[in-house]
Amino acid sequence: MPEIPSLPNQQAFYAEVWTIVSMIPRGKVASYGQIAKMMSPPEGIDVETFTEFGALWVSNAVAASPNEVPWQRVVNSKGEITERDPVEAKRHKLMLFDEGVPFNPRGRIDMNKYGWNGKPK
Repeated sequence: MPEIPSLPNQQAFYAEVWTIVSMIPRGKVASYGQIAKMMSPPEGIDVETFTEFGALWVSNAVAASPNEVPWQRVVNSKGEITERDPVEAKRHKLMLFDEGVPFNPRGRIDMNKYGWNGKPK
């Protein structure tokens, strides 16, 4: 696996991710990759590198988000919770369930029904 490049200005990138995540309405979800596609490559990062690592960088930004950012509304492209920690994954699932976002028996969200279209609330 290739080494993950560093973001030149991680703070600015994270702030942009948090702004986008804050627009996801209650009862909807977005994927890490979807959020990355809504962004331009950060200064100093070429398009190819951003295409390869953007979703991972978004995932890291979501994991580091402040409490007021609705981080629970971001899932992977399959509509699944990316499990970093089993306790946190359970909390993530419960928070979405409380917002009216159900999971199917395979642990996936119907992204066609509950996926955010990227428009502001």
